[in-house]
Amino acid sequence: MKKYISMIAMALTLAWGFTACDVETDEEPGGTNIQDMCGYWDVMWYAVDANGTVLDEWTDGTIYTYNKADNSTTQMWLDDQKSYWQFQFLVNIDYNAKTFSSGAVDYDAAGSGQAEVKNGKILLGAAKNLHGMPTDSIVFEISFTDDNYPAKYGFDHYRVEGTKHSGFTE
Repeated sequence: MKKYISMIAMALTLAWGFTACDVETDEEPGGTNIQDMCGYWDVMWYAVDANGTVLDEWTDGTIYTYNKADNSTTQMWLDDQKSYWQFQFLVNIDYNAKTFSSGAVDYDAAGSGQAEVKNGKILLGAAKNLHGMPTDSIVFEISFTDDNYPAKYGFDHYRVEGTKHSGFTE
């Protein structure tokens, strides 16, 4: 009897093991609707006057761009992950042209101030990383309503430029 119970248990274990490996779906994993505009960007902030002339290299930092939870093709998040001005807000995008902008929007949940983004672009393959390999580039202009630096130092807004982070040590 013990022999039969062992054989049945072994057969059930083998049958369960083979069925556990069945493919559940034939779908291929994919990206988001705006995946070419999303990423982690190593950026430099520049002080710019009203005519668009770069006056000074201000600071470096990081910017993240990512899709909304609803996978929208008309908006994306622009987020500095507290690396400089501590902002996170939605910008309007034109995915085909790889451009983005916003009107004056609250830049954080606390309502600390408003930010405005102009002339935002993602340029696919237009930059090179530190190893000389092609990578994407980001550029945009941004201003903040609660920023005292422009008046203090004599500039109008910031120009942010950078390259997509490769994920490798750079």
